[in-house]
Amino acid sequence: MKHVILYLSIFFIAVSVTAQNTNRKYKSHNEENGIFSVVTNDGAYKFQFYTSEIIQTSFTPSNDDNSSDSHAVVLQPESVDTNYKYVGNEITFGTEDLSVTITTEPFQISYYYKGEFVTSEKRGYYKSNHEPMEMVKGNIIADYTEKIEFNLSKDEVLYGGGARALGMNRRGHRLPLFNRAHYGYETDSKLMNYTMPIVLSSKQYMIHFDNAPIGYLDLDSKGDNTLTYETISGRKAYQIIVGDSWYEILNNYTNLTGKQPMLPRWALGNFSSRFGYHSQKEVEQTIAKFKEEQIPVDAIILDLYWFGKEVKGTMGNLEVFRDSFPDFEGMVKRLNDKGVKTIPITEPFVLTTSKKWDDAVANNVLAKDSVGEAARYDFYFGNTGLIDIYKPQGEQWFWNIYKELANKGVAGVWGDLGEPEVHPHWVHHHTGSASEVHNIYGHDWARLVYEGYQRDFPEVRPFILMRAGYSGTQRYGMIPWSGDVNRTWGGLQSQPEIAMQMGMQGLAYMHSDLGGFAGANLDDELYVRWLQYGVFNPIFRPHAQEDVPSEPIFRSEKAKRLASYAIAMRYRLLPYNYNLVYENHRFGKPLMRPLFFEEADNPQLYSYSKTYLWGNDILVSPVLEAGKKQQEVYFPKGSKWFNIENDIVVEGGKVQTVELKEDFIPVYARAGAFIPLTKMVQTTADYDDSEFQLQYYHDASIKKSEREFYFDDGTTTHPLEKDNYQILGFEAEIEGNWLEFELEAETGVDYSAKTKTIALTVHNINSKPKKIKVGKDKVNGAYNEKYKTLTINVVWDTTEEKEIKIKLSK
Repeated sequence: MKHVILYLSIFFIAVSVTAQNTNRKYKSHNEENGIFSVVTNDGAYKFQFYTSEIIQTSFTPSNDDNSSDSHAVVLQPESVDTNYKYVGNEITFGTEDLSVTITTEPFQISYYYKGEFVTSEKRGYYKSNHEPMEMVKGNIIADYTEKIEFNLSKDEVLYGGGARALGMNRRGHRLPLFNRAHYGYETDSKLMNYTMPIVLSSKQYMIHFDNAPIGYLDLDSKGDNTLTYETISGRKAYQIIVGDSWYEILNNYTNLTGKQPMLPRWALGNFSSRFGYHSQKEVEQTIAKFKEEQIPVDAIILDLYWFGKEVKGTMGNLEVFRDSFPDFEGMVKRLNDKGVKTIPITEPFVLTTSKKWDDAVANNVLAKDSVGEAARYDFYFGNTGLIDIYKPQGEQWFWNIYKELANKGVAGVWGDLGEPEVHPHWVHHHTGSASEVHNIYGHDWARLVYEGYQRDFPEVRPFILMRAGYSGTQRYGMIPWSGDVNRTWGGLQSQPEIAMQMGMQGLAYMHSDLGGFAGANLDDELYVRWLQYGVFNPIFRPHAQEDVPSEPIFRSEKAKRLASYAIAMRYRLLPYNYNLVYENHRFGKPLMRPLFFEEADNPQLYSYSKTYLWGNDILVSPVLEAGKKQQEVYFPKGSKWFNIENDIVVEGGKVQTVELKEDFIPVYARAGAFIPLTKMVQTTADYDDSEFQLQYYHDASIKKSEREFYFDDGTTTHPLEKDNYQILGFEAEIEGNWLEFELEAETGVDYSAKTKTIALTVHNINSKPKKIKVGKDKVNGAYNEKYKTLTINVVWDTTEEKEIKIKLSK
């Protein structure tokens, strides 16, 4: 029987591996200095391991001298132990985990992870006629494209390609790789602001096509089990990335392309934002209204009126319009004194009617036309040029504007229209054509700002809000948003998918204009449900066109009240959410996580986005339709889940219909979870992490549970490297009829450890305990008979371990 199984497994692998380009013939191979190379009749392959779970494959066609560098990869290849085997017509080269097999006749490249087949090239590299798509007619112009083709198994679900609204499974689509805005989209958008040449498979591997120029990603649009990357030019290189879990894959990928820096803690607060605030007076009155209504707020975003009175004709001024903002610097200081940061919009376009046009031309900072003059063309805002950030003088000219703003006290940067929104193919940049740099323009714009802060403001954690970039832009601290979504239920419905997909591609801070941006739809129910969903988003930023207010302080009394509940929850979760910032920075973990991360072997979850995990322990089911009284929620198996409103416990591994209430969306905590909560503050500047509540969700099925939470001052740059942090560890264990807690801390040498005052609330305690001990002291605690909770006040000197023991009644 064993031989039959072996034969069948070999047969199924064989039928999934279709022979490569029949014209490609193996000639020779070599291994030297950790690089394995294979020469064919039409070019040469190089295989190089970055780690034992990341391999790069590059192909150089004969007579092709293109040797451009990667814009995405920052990891230096590690020295890994490799094995080499040549048996019959198969050459295998690899690590103990990941290997590549070259079949010499007929020629074939296949990849294996721990002995299991992962994927294989189909035709591999080839050129063929360009098949243009109507949606990018005039944007992607080429006679032919260069392609890399892979085999797919018939049941793989595919993710990736950047930000799209297509449903979680993107298989069956041919997707342009051309960053472009889609104004007013809802549930269907095949092309949006942020595209990426990345494919992830439900078989738990990732392919990153490491090439910047524009093109396409064909995810089996013809239904013939074929994945094809297409480009107009550039590198013929890709990385295969594997791991034992989705979290390992993302950690590997973000090691390869760079980890997101720690955000400043204030970025987790509420933003006041709209298109736009017309004057200094309006800005300060708006923030005063938040304080009057006792609704927390941490930042205000200034749209284009800060540099001009009109929407059209002023873009590129990029200096304070003193008629409307006579004391800009004073305004920024007064807001900052109240704990509110100021963030102004900027764009890379300099209009010919703007104050800086002559200066930009004189300093030669603009992209060129075919005859070497500053390229000029029309778009919505006027006749414009585009800053060539690839010229050293263009980069410095643009950075000087940001440096001046930072010196005025602004706390962050909003970079809009960075696709770039209009970017004719005939425009020339210092390093190449528009088509070659289009998809990396936002990436390098974020780099320009990030590196400027690193150089000139090294003690500041920059806040960089932009809507377009490339693979790896997370390493520059970029915070992307999902563009000009329609202010409708359809607009809301696509948001969880977009955010989770981008988190899987390294951009963990993808979020939306809460409440929706485009249109004049004044719908309080939609607004409130969107903000309730936003509580469990990486960034909480209501934003809209000004015909409908985005700020809760200007909505109806009911909408304001319900929105304030959501914002209060957002602030109370600060210590939990800040730990997610740390986990993303350290391990590449997304903040919003699809449920198939929890159940990788459950195909029914591969296309599911209606419920998701916020971090490890909070399950969220946003309300995405109008007038709903009930909705179905899937509860992941292997855990029990506590309704955070009433502590009703649901067994995992099933779908259950839950009742909906208008003042919150269904949210559940995992049994065995520790959830830290802080008291309400008006801004994060008032936040004190020396005092918090610690909710423990006890269940008899959880014999032992451990969690860690990260703390620092919220502002210090590179706190891990500087040993300026503290990690608090909490453990719960059932020993007989005792429930025991241990508290211990790992404290960096440059962190000032504080005594913590913790209100430990233990849920699901069915009767008043017989005995409670904190250290050697007996204490009473407070038992709530109605909610079956026990609260114990603990003062903890974190330089020592602390033990709490609760003797439970039988």
